[in-house]
Amino acid sequence: MRVLGEWLHHPGTQALCATLAAGGFQALFVGGCVRNALLAEPVNDIDMATDARPEIVSDLAKRAGFRVVPTGIDHGTVTVIAQGVAHEVTTFRQDVDTNGRHAVVRYSTLVADDAARRDFTMNALYARANGEVVDPLGGLPDLVARRVRFVGNADLRITEDYLRILRFFRFFAWYGDPAQGVDAEGLAACAAHSAGIATLSRERVGAEFRKLLSAPDPSLAVASMAQAGVLAAALPGANARALPLVVHFGADSWVARLAVLGGEVETLRLSRGDLAAIKIIREEIGSLRSAQELGYRHGQKRAEQVIRCRAAMLETELPENWKADVAKGAAAVFPVKAAELIEAYQGKALGEQLRCLEHRWIASGFALTKAELLG
Repeated sequence: MRVLGEWLHHPGTQALCATLAAGGFQALFVGGCVRNALLAEPVNDIDMATDARPEIVSDLAKRAGFRVVPTGIDHGTVTVIAQGVAHEVTTFRQDVDTNGRHAVVRYSTLVADDAARRDFTMNALYARANGEVVDPLGGLPDLVARRVRFVGNADLRITEDYLRILRFFRFFAWYGDPAQGVDAEGLAACAAHSAGIATLSRERVGAEFRKLLSAPDPSLAVASMAQAGVLAAALPGANARALPLVVHFGADSWVARLAVLGGEVETLRLSRGDLAAIKIIREEIGSLRSAQELGYRHGQKRAEQVIRCRAAMLETELPENWKADVAKGAAAVFPVKAAELIEAYQGKALGEQLRCLEHRWIASGFALTKAELLG
């Protein structure tokens, strides 16, 4: 089997491979670019592995006229920008010691050592410059079958880095076969070590939730997380019951999906904007505002999220003509300005009168004109 894709044949990418090869070193693509190319999924980042130490990679690349950025030099990684394309080039490594959050590694000259320290078999696939697949651990059948399986002993892989628990479910959501279900050995190991999630930074946990909930349909993965006790450990108070419905109703935003999961989302160190959006959705799920008013107050995108989330949480059908109603509200512009009331009202009274008129206008389906409101 060979890797295909325009990214592989980019002149800069091939030139970098040739540069390393001319120096007597291996130049292998690894991880996501290989996995995604074999699955005919988009390739966004190019990771490479080599037996050349990082200082040698830097020297060879600079001599070839490429720009080198020491992005992860302490971990054996340099970024080589060749003809406008960035390549993360990492020296083969072997774990020496781990503590659940990071590992002490040493360089290796063997691709098998490098493969053995990776998380999942589908991520331990390599490819040469001509696209030929190198499979040191026999992980290709897992990828073809869309089985997300830990490399070697699942318990050991998890205790090396507890973030792999969350990555396990995220990768299943994106690449797993729902018909096969979650790998039983991996699920049991995740359940056994779920307490280790507490040692992770909340930023890392939040980032994993964002990636997981951005999958086309993360429902089965999240349900499996709940079954294993991982969901409660990662997001206390969360409930996965409404997630399949909100996905069914077309909510593809990870923010909306997180809103229906509930739980202590403020602990995930999300951005202020994301937290504000989640707060709006949660509050409006329980409100009596119509689709038109939601569109007027929050805009079309956010209002549609609220309608879908509300239907999922209440386990009801989507309202009739709801999209048209949201669009009507989103396009509506309140016709009365504060300046037009300032002669008769001041201060608090002015604000109250504006709100009163706005309420009447909304209740009319945005039909009342300025003259009718002020008459």
